[in-house]
Amino acid sequence: MGIPRTLMLWLLWIALTVPIGLVVLAVVVYGGNRSFLLIGKTTSGHHQIELACDACHTSLFGGREVLHDACVNCHGAELRAANDTHPKSKFTDPRNADRVAILDARNCVTCHQEHRPRITRAMGVTLPDDLCFNCHQEIASERPSHRGLAFTSCASAGCHNFHDNRALYEDFLNKHAGQPAQLESQRVALADFLKSRDNAIRVARPLGPADADAPAAHAGDAAILADWAADAHAGAGINCTGCHTGKAEPERWIAVPGIASCRNCHANEVRTFTEGKHGMRLREDLMATREGPFGLFTASTLAQMTPAEARLPMKRDAAHNSLGCGSCHSAHRYDTTFARAEACAGCHDDPHTKAYFASPHYTLFKREAAGLAPRGTGVSCATCHMPATEVRASDGSRSAYATHNQNDNLRPNEKMVRSVCANCHGLQFALDALADPKLIADNFKGLSSVHVESIEWAQRRLRERSNRRAQGAPQ
Repeated sequence: MGIPRTLMLWLLWIALTVPIGLVVLAVVVYGGNRSFLLIGKTTSGHHQIELACDACHTSLFGGREVLHDACVNCHGAELRAANDTHPKSKFTDPRNADRVAILDARNCVTCHQEHRPRITRAMGVTLPDDLCFNCHQEIASERPSHRGLAFTSCASAGCHNFHDNRALYEDFLNKHAGQPAQLESQRVALADFLKSRDNAIRVARPLGPADADAPAAHAGDAAILADWAADAHAGAGINCTGCHTGKAEPERWIAVPGIASCRNCHANEVRTFTEGKHGMRLREDLMATREGPFGLFTASTLAQMTPAEARLPMKRDAAHNSLGCGSCHSAHRYDTTFARAEACAGCHDDPHTKAYFASPHYTLFKREAAGLAPRGTGVSCATCHMPATEVRASDGSRSAYATHNQNDNLRPNEKMVRSVCANCHGLQFALDALADPKLIADNFKGLSSVHVESIEWAQRRLRERSNRRAQGAPQ
């Protein structure tokens, strides 16, 4: 008597399923190519790390709370620095319990869900564009200036951003109303401070080729020494061993210094680089060893990002270049003029980048680079996408660095107004330009065909309040 057919099928199913299940489990827990696990296309902000599943799914059996904590792990500092008008505390307030029942904004994943491409909108939001309606149904009666406005326009009219209103708010709109398109002074606000800082860090005697302290076996050729001697590092007294040796093992020569070496002196630049799309895979906490349900396991070690993996058009000959500090700054001669524009165009091949070299901004940049215009008057790719950021310490001292998170002021792009555009342009001119997709693609060559009415609304509301005060009516 043979084995019953049903039992045979069960045994076959177990024989096939168990090994496959163990393989899948091993990949999930201990790393490997996890692309087959993706349940849907990730957002443009996270696709660089989509194979490091444990970056978000820190527990195999975690739910919304685990995912929320993962969001805060990466974006918490950014939210704390922002003027967050919808902080979690607003929704944990018992007085807002009825609103939480409709829209639970205590968890990031209420509004932002990954792997949902069909419903994903700008900023990675997966709720309908009229989400503001859930809490602000009475806004038209509370503010006559909002009558007739659709709730889908709240975040696209140059006024409201759910989390961060550092860029735009009513008082700011009124303060800068009536500004001309071109301001009288057009230069980066920190230009003078940056110049004084650069001069201050120079040593009495810059190092030259004869001062190089590289061991004989690694002394390099004359061209490398000449590049280093002409660079700001040598001018500031940074010798070969400053980059080619580490603090932990000072005797070990590092042939190709990486991001860890740069971090020793450029901590803010490295930190912001790893917060942006170029260097997100190099975040230290992303690659940390974590305690998982089956013991210690390590998050997937992702290779450095390459242009081939980008979702914007990139040049084919740069497709497989790894993105690190040296991608833009090369080695030994850290040419910041090259890094600010030409390095970007070495990879990017989208209309906005290509149009830059025929734009008024590039003309200004060439004049400054040639010494024909004052420092800070040129406009490079980095001027707008990696602006100088000032830091004030508790003792009142000032420092500045170039943020290397090229996405920071693009989420949404109105954030660029204060950090960049307001250095040279009036507020209305800047808002209109940033709201015109075609003008952005043309790299701002020409005038905007879009008009943002937010300043007019703020001005009208200001006049209405003044009239009520004059009439003794309640505000």
